[in-house]
Amino acid sequence: STTVICSDKTGTITANQMTVRSIWVSGKSYAVSGEGYRPEGEITAQDDEGVIDPPADLIRLLSIGAMCNNAQIQRDNGGWSAVGNPSEAALLVVAAKGGLDPHDLTDPSLRLGEVPFSSERKYMATRHPRQEEEGTVAFVKGAPDRLLQMASHVLQDGRREPLDEELRSAFVEMQEKMASEALRVMAGAFRELPEAHGRLTSEDVEQGLTLVGLWGMIDPPRAESAPAVSAAQGAGIRPVMITGDHAVTALAIARQVGISDRDRALTAKDVERMDHDELARAALETGVFARVSPSHKLTIMDALRRDGQIVAMTGDGVNDAPALKGADIGIAMGRAGTEVAKEAADMVLMDDDFSTIVAAVEEGRTIYSNLRRVVFFLLATNLGEVLTLSSALLLGLDLPLTAVMILWINLVTDGVCTLPLGVEPGHPQVLKQPPRDPQEPIIARKTLSRMALLTPLMTLGTLGLFVLTRQGTSLAYARTVAFTTLAAFQWFQTLNARSQDQSIFSIGLFSNRWVLVGLSAAVILQLIAVQTPLGAWLFGTEPLRLLDWSWIVLASSSIWIVDEIRKLWLRSRR
Repeated sequence: STTVICSDKTGTITANQMTVRSIWVSGKSYAVSGEGYRPEGEITAQDDEGVIDPPADLIRLLSIGAMCNNAQIQRDNGGWSAVGNPSEAALLVVAAKGGLDPHDLTDPSLRLGEVPFSSERKYMATRHPRQEEEGTVAFVKGAPDRLLQMASHVLQDGRREPLDEELRSAFVEMQEKMASEALRVMAGAFRELPEAHGRLTSEDVEQGLTLVGLWGMIDPPRAESAPAVSAAQGAGIRPVMITGDHAVTALAIARQVGISDRDRALTAKDVERMDHDELARAALETGVFARVSPSHKLTIMDALRRDGQIVAMTGDGVNDAPALKGADIGIAMGRAGTEVAKEAADMVLMDDDFSTIVAAVEEGRTIYSNLRRVVFFLLATNLGEVLTLSSALLLGLDLPLTAVMILWINLVTDGVCTLPLGVEPGHPQVLKQPPRDPQEPIIARKTLSRMALLTPLMTLGTLGLFVLTRQGTSLAYARTVAFTTLAAFQWFQTLNARSQDQSIFSIGLFSNRWVLVGLSAAVILQLIAVQTPLGAWLFGTEPLRLLDWSWIVLASSSIWIVDEIRKLWLRSRR
């Protein structure tokens, strides 16, 4: 029934394996080589020559990234892995590529205080002793637009220059250039503090900062994200990306995976100024929200639900818990998610992968379809039995089946035919159908009309052969024919029940081998009940002639032929 999937970007749609690809400092751009968290590669200047002696401003930026940091990188089974935040790990790696030793720079004795990162502040700050002078220094890293608001100066060739409009424009221009290349952009800054300064607080760093530069990190989309987005859209589900990253970066990733083809992403300001109806329409049309907080996720989810959408919402943080709890389907991240998020969610995504959400939708639709198949089969066949016996009584005929014969069909024939229907694999069309209305009953109007068409065929075929056979044969023999005919109708009805509107030849006769096993078992058991002395003793049957078997198969297959014609007619109307 899900109609909208509101998903995080980092780690869900993207691989969450950050690698710094670009650095900008003192008006100069640098490219960074190497892959993943392996601290091997080089920093290359604009002239494509390796930076043998990194300038002081570049060293300062790399130091900020390594010291204002709580992550670690470590060897892991011959490779390298990150412990902690992937973005922070990427900053440690690029510092190592610049010739610094991240292990020395992250020494706890060099940290005198910390303002931890939060989605509201959008920055992290740490305080350290200055190396060659008295006093301390606060290192800050975070969202470029946030640090720009807190800065008064910029570092230019070793000098602190006032942050005038020209320098501000150059900073914003480079930030947007990096973001347009699908890079996640982070800024670094510092502020000198007196040695006797007390505990570091947010007030200490939210003014008077000196901007040093920018890091541009690549977090590529998962290879399976684009196909998963396409499959979700084909299933009538609207994927919506909600991220705290820069709008240009979010839009670039959204375009790569097919979530959006718009020219802009919606931001926190858009969320705050729109009413619920307007916000729901914008979410479905644009599909991308950037620079939003967990409280905004709750607002977006509420607007979509008021619009009548069935919303699945992903989240990993403590602050995501209200949105996860309020969504129709709350999905917590298994790897990056907090325990609070997992407790609030309805399900936990163990691999944090968007494609797994779509696979879960497919599996859920398959399970529900199987439930409907089983209910349709049991109701239709049992209604056929009731109608057959009732019609015989109304027409003044002998009962065509004994109680033990009915019991055999209900327990044995139906049993071996029903179980395989419960494990029917997903059909190719399962993700090409629109979401189901949650108010729709299991036995919908289409199913009732189908039963009204097929059930009388069981009665006509069973009573017809019973009456014809009764002329010139014993009642026991005629009952054996009726007994076998009604059982054979169940065999062909099993093939019908595999799909509401697809031909058995379209979905594949052998695509569910358990159905063939069940049908084979049903036929063999019916032969034992009819053709053996044990069956005669238990059910009062008589062995049937080959001609009678032919008539039984011909009559009972009518239910399959009529349903195939019905399916063909439905497909021709599309």
